[in-house]
Amino acid sequence: MAQQKQVDGKVVLITGAARGIGAGLAERLAARGAKVALVGLEAGEQEAVAKRIGPNAKSWEADVTSWDDLERVTAGVVEHFGGIDIVIANAGIATAGFVRSVDRAAFERVIEVDLLGVWRTFRVTLPHVIERRGYLLGISSLAAITHAPGMANYAAAKAGVEAFCNSLRAEVAHLGVKVGVAHPTWIRTDLVESADAHPVFGKLRAGMPGLLGKTYPLDVALDDLEAGILRRARTIHVPRWVGGLKLLRSFLPPIVELGARTRVPAADRAALKDVEERGAFESSVNGHGGRAATKRS
Repeated sequence: MAQQKQVDGKVVLITGAARGIGAGLAERLAARGAKVALVGLEAGEQEAVAKRIGPNAKSWEADVTSWDDLERVTAGVVEHFGGIDIVIANAGIATAGFVRSVDRAAFERVIEVDLLGVWRTFRVTLPHVIERRGYLLGISSLAAITHAPGMANYAAAKAGVEAFCNSLRAEVAHLGVKVGVAHPTWIRTDLVESADAHPVFGKLRAGMPGLLGKTYPLDVALDDLEAGILRRARTIHVPRWVGGLKLLRSFLPPIVELGARTRVPAADRAALKDVEERGAFESSVNGHGGRAATKRS
């Protein structure tokens, strides 16, 4: 019961709340008494999530890379719910592609959404979170720790989220605000399923060894993230073994490069062929959210 009181009556703003982790956390936190603001581009999907939750949820359509959208939505959330206690910057997209052949606009859009979207979300909502001495959670990734070929933009953005949250934590601690960063591994979501279905990069990911390539059910991520949010954790590893990899971080790039020697050359040729056949954009964009965000740009 003590844990439930930590979100009971609190206002939680979640970006990327149309499906997957964002929608799942909205439902779980609302079940604990939170009022949840769902923010993202997929208005129809978000409305369905809000309807499932009931009167303690409301959806706002917004692009997390747009200052105007975020200012409008934040004002709307404060007007509707009375304030903001917790912000979960979950909105994220990914592409599939090597640096030399990936669609350029799609590549850059990942960095805009996954990194700049976190910064803009936190910057706009921070005055309200400070007022309530609340909590900010940025969703990073295992990709911030292990930098796989074909994921250069995603790895860079998620590593940036980790660094950004670590710096911000020290800046706002004296204001009573706590800042967390989460590192989920591969979770069974639309984003991962779309990547797995890619004719080139799905096969490349399938060759990842052991735990690095294992995909976990959504509930595994929701269990760990929910528990971390309840205790206002500074780091949340999904699952816990991801935290252990941080101790080995300096050794991981050479290991990845060694494994890539036998797999990347053929994948590189296949990627060039896929781009030629389908076009760079279709070859690069993953998932419903990624398609919506890239078209918006």
